[in-house]
Amino acid sequence: MDRFRALEVFVAVAEAGSLIGAAKALSISAPSVTRILGELESDLDVLLFHRSTRATTLTDPGRAFLTDARRILDDFHISRDAARGAHRAPKGVLRLTAPTLFGQLYVSPVLLGFLDRYPEMEAEAIYLDRIVNLIDEGFDLAVRIGALPETNLMAIRVGAVRRVLCAAEAYLSHAGIPQTLEALAEHRIIAARPVASTNAWRFAGGESVRVTPRVSFSTIPAAIDAAKSGWGVTQALSYQIGPEVDAGSLKIVLGDYEPEPMPVHIVHPEGRHVSAKVRAFIDMAVESLRANPLLKI
Repeated sequence: MDRFRALEVFVAVAEAGSLIGAAKALSISAPSVTRILGELESDLDVLLFHRSTRATTLTDPGRAFLTDARRILDDFHISRDAARGAHRAPKGVLRLTAPTLFGQLYVSPVLLGFLDRYPEMEAEAIYLDRIVNLIDEGFDLAVRIGALPETNLMAIRVGAVRRVLCAAEAYLSHAGIPQTLEALAEHRIIAARPVASTNAWRFAGGESVRVTPRVSFSTIPAAIDAAKSGWGVTQALSYQIGPEVDAGSLKIVLGDYEPEPMPVHIVHPEGRHVSAKVRAFIDMAVESLRANPLLKI
């Protein structure tokens, strides 16, 4: 029995959830998958899957074995690429996704530098304000802001951001600086729907305050521009207004009421071969993002 091939078949069945799906993924016949899997179970003297007409699911020993099998396969692929020199010259197409404004401000500069460094690489960057299923939608990696759910994704933390309230000095000089959450009722509120889908703004300790926006925008930059013009108070993430705060065109208010900072991660599928192109981009992105003062809390 080719034990390495058996591990590939086992992992493919676990990821596909069926023998037929694994056969398609590996471009072999379903009977071959059944035979190889049976030989592996006999060799281990353990049942790895519960099989029924509806589904193929891992047993408890199968779940434990899956972690080791993935590690073995990943270690081999990494060593193989290193031996071939692939880590020095990645090539192909890199597909990544990130929140819209974060991508524009922080990911694009890294990506362009990456393409300059590796002339045989191409890239497709899709910036969306929604959670993307990396595997189903064919992405190599993503940037995620906020707590991560339990998923089969590897995550590398690169920083953190704060949810803040801000306004222009010109507005605060005549409307006054709010000192309490209750004081927000006396101010013009500018809402940005990508930041908050409801009119309840969250603060420290899980407290929320329902606000009544005088104006709501569908994009964050529009809300920030309205605040910069001196029209009212808006809510944003700290990285979105960092340059404006540094330049003095916006001032953060009610800082003592800010909720806990939100982590920023780069994520990619777990247990899959981490290609040279993905490793090379992550290395550059981690170095750049961790050095950015706007992502340090």
